Amino acid sequence: MKVLSDLVNADELCMKNPSAEVFVGELGESSVNIFCRPWVKSENYWTVYWGLTGRAKERFDAEGISIPFPQRDVHLYQSSTGSS
Repeated sequence: MKVLSDLVNADELCMKNPSAEVFVGELGESSVNIFCRPWVKSENYWTVYWGLTGRAKERFDAEGISIPFPQRDVHLYQSSTGSS
């Protein structure tokens, strides 16, 4: 959450007032979903959205923060029918 807060604070297009919200928004099946909601002018929405998303991924990688993905274990059992 600190990484996201730092990124928002460093982005000149993010408004300082009202301040951004960074919080745990959901507990997923295999993840903790953190929401980042900065305030921006309407015309800057997509620039900030895509820019912060990319910078967040780069910082997460640099800081060793992994992004989970769904995983499944599959167990295969061999059946012996006794026929040739």
